[in-house]
Amino acid sequence: MGTKTTVPKKNDSAQKDAPEEKPKETTVEFLASLAAVLVTGLFIITFVVQAFEIPSSSMEETLLIGDHVFVNRIQFSPDSKWIGPLLPYRSVRFQDIVVFLSPETPGLYVVKRIIGLPGDRIHLRNGVVYRNGQPLNEGYIDKDQDNPADVYRNNFPAVPPDDPNVWSVWASELPSYIQGEDLVVPPDHYFAMGDHRAVSLDSRYWGFIPKENVIGRPMFIYWSFQTPNDQYLKTAWSDRLLFLGRVVIHFFDETRWKRTLKMVR
Repeated sequence: MGTKTTVPKKNDSAQKDAPEEKPKETTVEFLASLAAVLVTGLFIITFVVQAFEIPSSSMEETLLIGDHVFVNRIQFSPDSKWIGPLLPYRSVRFQDIVVFLSPETPGLYVVKRIIGLPGDRIHLRNGVVYRNGQPLNEGYIDKDQDNPADVYRNNFPAVPPDDPNVWSVWASELPSYIQGEDLVVPPDHYFAMGDHRAVSLDSRYWGFIPKENVIGRPMFIYWSFQTPNDQYLKTAWSDRLLFLGRVVIHFFDETRWKRTLKMVR
């Protein structure tokens, strides 16, 4: 009789334990994932946060020219009944720093500190701000280059608005808001000033901020680069390309690394 050859069977358990090969992602699936990421990013940039660059020295030393900040667009939005409990909505508060659309120049984004809320009574004497009769203790202000001879800036609104920097519309409206020695902030409006009082063109010069003009609150600085004082005035493409070249060449030595991720207060 012939010898029966036994063929060893494959180990079924070994087959089960072997890792299954994952199917490769198709081009359609990749594009769908990419689109989802882009849509999510666009939603966040449009409705949640917005990048904003500080163009002038009016908020020094709190914010410097060349500081790039993320602005919370949600916090000051009108409360929504169905999603309101999930989001940190709140009203604008005294001394909040806010980004808003300029009442004077359409399309221009401005950043200042809220000094007067609706109903507040504001006046300045010798550069000191009085709110509802009480002088403010403002440890954040930069009084560098204060000029006592600038009587309109330092004694507002007692001195008539004959300063050439005062917006003509505001100059005509200003007297209607004065009661006694104070300027009274009307409903749904705010009075704002820059922290660098000696150079700031603020509510003393162009009036109140309408509530609907408020965009949001700066949260933190994500990047800060040494930028010339007049860079925001250079809008020609040639000037922008020159500055871009400077950023590329001096990114490491002219970035203010200590300001990275600094909270704005």
